[in-house]
Amino acid sequence: MAKLIQQTNSVLVNTKSQLNPPLDAINLMQKMSQAKFIETAEVHISLNLNPKYADQQLRSSVLLPKGLGKIIKIAVITKGEKVSEALSAGAAMAGSDDLVASIANGQLNFDKLIATPDAMPIIAKLGRILGPRGLMPSPKAGTVTSDLATAIQDFKKGKIEYKIDKTGIVHLPFGKINFSNNDLLLNLQAIISSVSKNRPAGVKGKFWKSIHICSTMGSSIAIDITSLL
Repeated sequence: MAKLIQQTNSVLVNTKSQLNPPLDAINLMQKMSQAKFIETAEVHISLNLNPKYADQQLRSSVLLPKGLGKIIKIAVITKGEKVSEALSAGAAMAGSDDLVASIANGQLNFDKLIATPDAMPIIAKLGRILGPRGLMPSPKAGTVTSDLATAIQDFKKGKIEYKIDKTGIVHLPFGKINFSNNDLLLNLQAIISSVSKNRPAGVKGKFWKSIHICSTMGSSIAIDITSLL
């Protein structure tokens, strides 16, 4: 990818390679946003991990203290009285075999799928549908749980899942471009703290390679990792 040069306040800034303090980087990202819609703030974290090895996998979740700035539609697959419990807790839809059948028929009008452990056997056949979309419930991601009320409320408040891709990079949203810079910084710090806490045992040598942020349509801005850790 070619280096991107941006003119900001009469100062020429090489956003791809110059390491910026986190708050400066966020301010620059906001100034550079010129889209006609409210862009999402994204962070892309390159780690010294090879996901081909079992001890270098990274998958977890983090609750963003300032949320994502969007409404999350949650579906729950469970059994018995837990169905009404899920609906009372704020789920957009909940069910058992009926909801599994609906999803199998292509009805995927939700953003997050949560399941109770006893419902996982009936969800297994949906792997080919849910897996490629990142919707398959997982204990590591906090989407397989018996505490439905807490899980539903956390995801509605801004809890997000993350995992490394095949190149060892984590891609995550951390708010909207119209958030205050301090709110975006708090969300970004929560992500970095969570990734650090969930550092895989198989890491050899340096863990963090680079951190870049950008808006949906904006240029990539490098962040000084040491000032975030």
